[in-house]
Amino acid sequence: MRKKVLKIGIIPREDYKKRTIAIARGEYKPKKGEPKVWFESINSMAQVLSSENQKLLKVIDEKKPASLKELEVATGRKSSNLSRTLKTMSRYGIVDLVKHNKSIKPVVKATDFKVEFGINSAVL
Repeated sequence: MRKKVLKIGIIPREDYKKRTIAIARGEYKPKKGEPKVWFESINSMAQVLSSENQKLLKVIDEKKPASLKELEVATGRKSSNLSRTLKTMSRYGIVDLVKHNKSIKPVVKATDFKVEFGINSAVL
């Protein structure tokens, strides 16, 4: 199994807004190796990458379910809960939700996470 590492950064929402505006204006060019995914706090990251959600990613990566229904059976989690969780993970680039026939197939994009943050780590 090949590792897929996702680099995550944590910066306050206000700093993230400033960074995004600077990029849009061409005033700042993200450096190679900078995180592609940003959370505003360790708490918000912990909600998305909770132990339960890490187990979910492992099941998806190992069993490769062809649909949310198969994933529901494999995990015992309700489809509404899975759907909400996977949509959130998809927004952060952790999973892909691939439409296949009339169902949605979850695909893991990241199996490992590298987190960068610090009290003086303003990106700009």
